[in-house]
Amino acid sequence: MDIVVKGRKTEVPERFRKHVAEKLKLEKIQRLDAKVISLDVEVSKEPNPRQADRCDRVEITLRSRGPVIRAEAAASDPYAALDLAAEKLDARLRKQHDKRFSRRGARRISAAEVPDHVPGAATLNGNGLPVHEEEADGVPTKKIGSLEVKGEGPLVVREKTHVAAPMSLDQALYEMELVGHDFYLFVDAETKEPSVVYRRHAYDYGVIHLSTDPMVAEAQPPAAGGTLGG
Repeated sequence: MDIVVKGRKTEVPERFRKHVAEKLKLEKIQRLDAKVISLDVEVSKEPNPRQADRCDRVEITLRSRGPVIRAEAAASDPYAALDLAAEKLDARLRKQHDKRFSRRGARRISAAEVPDHVPGAATLNGNGLPVHEEEADGVPTKKIGSLEVKGEGPLVVREKTHVAAPMSLDQALYEMELVGHDFYLFVDAETKEPSVVYRRHAYDYGVIHLSTDPMVAEAQPPAAGGTLGG
């Protein structure tokens, strides 16, 4: 591979061409990138006298089987511009080389090891699906449609507990309209029992009152129950 030196709107003296070959050592470049295809150096001159300190520009383009690497610099003479551009090219080549080396040298880790190496990474189960927080305690969680079931059930979508002050039926209807729900669970002020008001058709409402059967309560031990939240 040869170094191609060309001028854009300027003549390139033979002395400068030899300096390019001395400055850009192909052996060193090929050690950093063994797949180099071509190395082009373009010299241009800015005719504007106001830019005398940056009138000479050198652009180095390295093409290989990987990404194209470019480095350019401007100075008061082409030799200084070449030195600056060569330093940039060397830094970019080393960065690319170190990146490739770290990828090759890094040990591949299994999916099970990912959470240990990557903070915040999702844990996968045996089927390659994310493990939810519920599984951390050893109880598997499966997905049925848009719902999640922990273990064998029962199916709990969401559970809430509210502290409720007893209220009248009219107040319960008002609260239901306020929250925009189709039902509202409340404690009836008269019976002190849980009740539910719900929307039926158009502007009709219904109400369900719950009362404890004393015979059943005495015959059976109290069962654990969930709470319903709107």
